[in-house]
Amino acid sequence: MQLPYYIDLLGTLVFAVSGALAASDKNMYRDIFGVTFTGFVTAVGGGTLRDMILGVRPTWVVDGNYLIAITLGVIIAIIFKYYILKYRRTFFLFDTLGIALYTVVGVQKALFYDVAPLAAIIMGMFSAVMGGVIRDTLINEVPLIFKKEIYATACLSGAAIFVLLKLLNVDDNMNSFISVAVIILIRTISVKYQLTLPKVGSKKSA
Repeated sequence: MQLPYYIDLLGTLVFAVSGALAASDKNMYRDIFGVTFTGFVTAVGGGTLRDMILGVRPTWVVDGNYLIAITLGVIIAIIFKYYILKYRRTFFLFDTLGIALYTVVGVQKALFYDVAPLAAIIMGMFSAVMGGVIRDTLINEVPLIFKKEIYATACLSGAAIFVLLKLLNVDDNMNSFISVAVIILIRTISVKYQLTLPKVGSKKSA
């Protein structure tokens, strides 16, 4: 088992925590099934769509370790939810770490199946954000990629860094660490300093 496998498992666990926490923070999803279901689809949503595009079976279907990781994530969210939700920065950390890990895994898997580099970058971003989109939709929130925060752009940047370093024959483990760090750094700085992308708006009528 190589590092990408463990990164994928960790990302699955982290996203399960993120999804379960988001659901438990909503009155309509306080029951155990709603929390578990939201954690599950958040954890596997992006990866499942990625694998469907690649024409392969989703990893959680063929490897029971992913279901174990999801279960652990939901349990962590349930046991420590009051502490984590009290400190919103902790929730932010889980979500940011999740998108960073899933971006790298998505790019790696796309390149493994001989996807073109540019398409691999997009697929890395797609893998990372779709779980969050599904999560936010289920809990009646506007998905983060449609808000002013720099979210998907951070994933695209990290994915591009990974592909570039891959072309430069940088060790995969070091490449993964650097790319994950870039995504976390961009996301953290953008939120801390409220940095946003230029808006596209209509002109005001006279």
